[in-house]
Parts: sequence; structure tokens; C-alpha cells
Amino acid sequence: MTENTQPVFTIEKLYVKDLSLEVPNAPQIFLERETPQINVQLNTSGNQIDEGIYEVVLTVTVAAKLPEDRTVFLVEVAQGGIFQIRNVPADDIEPIMMIGCANILFPYAREVVSDAVTRSGFQPVLLAPVNFEALFQAQKQQAGSETAQ
Repeated sequence: MTENTQPVFTIEKLYVKDLSLEVPNAPQIFLERETPQINVQLNTSGNQIDEGIYEVVLTVTVAAKLPEDRTVFLVEVAQGGIFQIRNVPADDIEPIMMIGCANILFPYAREVVSDAVTRSGFQPVLLAPVNFEALFQAQKQQAGSETAQ
């Protein structure tokens, strides 16, 4: 009997873990003609939930504000995924979750953000593609420089 040591990567489940939408200045905000400033923040987290099974959550926060710091809308989506990752070196698990899994989750999170904003009465927000590899490398460099201090 030979043991299968081929790397395994499968998507077990994709889901919206959390969704929040706020339009604190409605209905007056709908009378505004100025174009709001859009701010997007991304955060990826991952943890092992069973042997070879990992949950990865990509949180996308989109805030639209007008001058004088008036909020047009604030939407936050936590797009989750359960992934099976087996027969992979331990050092490769984090990059797989933070880059590979995040790339899989992003289009779903992007759709949820656009749909929520549209359903709240605004023009859809279409998030630009994200280079999760560059983000991961930047976070690693920042963590390395903070521990060196």
C-alpha cells in the first residue's frame, strides 16, 4: 500500500460570513450631487479548522464619504471559504491561504459589495483587481521590519 502524497487543494464551501451595510445620512444623502471619495480596505485571515481543512476569510470594507466627512455609505463583507489543503509543506500553507484562496474569494466579495451598494440605491462599486501576492509580500516585509526594531 502506497500513501498518496500528491498535494491536494479543493474548495469545500464558499459563503458570505458577514455582511453589513449602513447609509447613516439617508434620505438626505440621495439629494447630494457631489461624487463621493471611495476608500477600500482589505484584510485576509485564515485558520485551520480540522486536519487539512482551513477557513479563509477575506474582509472587504468600502466607505464612501463626501467632504466634511459625511458618510454616504459603508459596506463590509466577510467572504469566507473552506478549503482542503493537504500534502503541502507547512511553510507553504500561509501563502496558499493568503494569496491563492484570497484570489478565489475576491470575485465573490466584489459581487456582494456591488450588489449591496446597488440595492441601497447607489451606483455599483466595481472593485479593481487586487494583487494578493504583492499584499502578502508587503505584509511580510512590514512584519519583518517591526520585529527587527
